[in-house]
Amino acid sequence: QVQLVESGGGLVQPGGSLRLSCAASGSIFSLYTMGWYRQAPGKQRELVATVTSGGSTNYADSAKGRFTISRDNAKNTVYLQLNSLKPEDTAVYYCKASHPYLNYYAWGQGTQVTVSS
Repeated sequence: QVQLVESGGGLVQPGGSLRLSCAASGSIFSLYTMGWYRQAPGKQRELVATVTSGGSTNYADSAKGRFTISRDNAKNTVYLQLNSLKPEDTAVYYCKASHPYLNYYAWGQGTQVTVSS
């Protein structure tokens, strides 16, 4: 099993930046595909970006060109750099770890990102 703890959320003005972190423990982090998802009030949780164990990345259209996902296997941590933030990026951001072969995944508790002037 893997446990995930997100951090780095907060209040930022439009056009600003934040860096989210997700620290993992309890399993072999490097095997997992890691992802960031978000859920705005009244909306379904949606994919933001993923990164595989090999470093391949995938982004939602809304994230392309503004957000960057990365991982540091030595630190068991995945990051999401958020740039050029917009009010519509306001949401709780969740980290997810998905095992590549087993039907197993884990979620973090989420971190709030609020973009407002």
